[in-house]
Amino acid sequence: MLQVKIERVDTFVVKLVPPEAYLGAHPGEAEGGYFLRPPWRSLYSSRFETVLTRITCSDGSYGWGEGLAPVAPEVLKEIIDRLLAPALLGQDPRRVRPLWTRLGGLMRERGHLVGHQADAMAAVDIALWDLAGKLHGAPVHALLGGAFRDEVPTYVSGLPRPTDAERAALAAEWAGRGVRAVKLHLGNGVEEDLATYDAVAATHPDLRIAVDAHWAYDLSQALRLGRALDERGAWFLEAPLVPEDLAAHRELAAALATPVAVGEAMRNRYEFRAWLEARAVDLCQPDVGRTGITEAMAIAEVAAAHHVPVAPHHSVGLGVMVAAGVHLAAAIEAMPALEYQPGTMAVADRVLTAPIAGGPVSYALSDTPGLGVEVDLSQIEEQQ
Repeated sequence: MLQVKIERVDTFVVKLVPPEAYLGAHPGEAEGGYFLRPPWRSLYSSRFETVLTRITCSDGSYGWGEGLAPVAPEVLKEIIDRLLAPALLGQDPRRVRPLWTRLGGLMRERGHLVGHQADAMAAVDIALWDLAGKLHGAPVHALLGGAFRDEVPTYVSGLPRPTDAERAALAAEWAGRGVRAVKLHLGNGVEEDLATYDAVAATHPDLRIAVDAHWAYDLSQALRLGRALDERGAWFLEAPLVPEDLAAHRELAAALATPVAVGEAMRNRYEFRAWLEARAVDLCQPDVGRTGITEAMAIAEVAAAHHVPVAPHHSVGLGVMVAAGVHLAAAIEAMPALEYQPGTMAVADRVLTAPIAGGPVSYALSDTPGLGVEVDLSQIEEQQ
């Protein structure tokens, strides 16, 4: 194989307007800018914001990556352009893991294995895997050691309707399309959450239902909710408590039959190891747009050593991140399902030249070299 070197790193800030139907589900979001969605604490954008990275080599080959940046994607762009790109120039792009180690060392002693630095590294790492796949003529899942499945199962995340009756009707629509697993975005109060759960559960006897509480509860409230979910046979309870409270999650997990799921706030194997050793998590949810593929695979191995499954998280990442998540999910042995966000998928393909095949029940695995997707530069450059 000819020797190639990384010659150029380009970074693109993307902000896409969501469909009107999506905006209509959350009053006030169409006004523009950033806002809160009470009772949730996180900041949200009225646009789908992300960062795309293209790494180009001396022979003209290139790979695409994407880092999770639901707000302030300009921060990730600055980190990539100023800190990461100079460390990549002149390097062999096929040495993906050594390059991950090189990038991780740049700010490690300053405490930046997490946060925006990690998100920026994830974008670069995904691009390197895409590029390495193209150079080797193999799909990313093959480079990761092979796929455990040809179809990656998914679950529908969210029923964005204002009333329980409307949420139940939407769940019935999904069930009519073959969907057998959904996740409810709740945290509205224990009794309100249970009422929503019951309304949705009544739509189909075989529907698996998970609850995402969006870190809204204290331990006593989470115990009440979790015990009621035990009685209902819930699939899992995600993000029940504030993400820094490992001890309370450990107590909750020990008290419940319903698996406790966490991980979207974490970036590396060291964070997950602490939670796994404490038995504070029953289902790990790394997000490839925050971990990159390299670190996500390391997280999966740490989880496997503790006999804990991995269900990759996915929120507002667009087409490149979706493709990376599919390859990742295919290469993890104990992987019950990948998150499928209908609102995100309504815009995710707009940055691609061709849509990603699959959803909402599963994704078909691509055998195209790299990630198997191509970015539509005309859509991206319009915003530059």
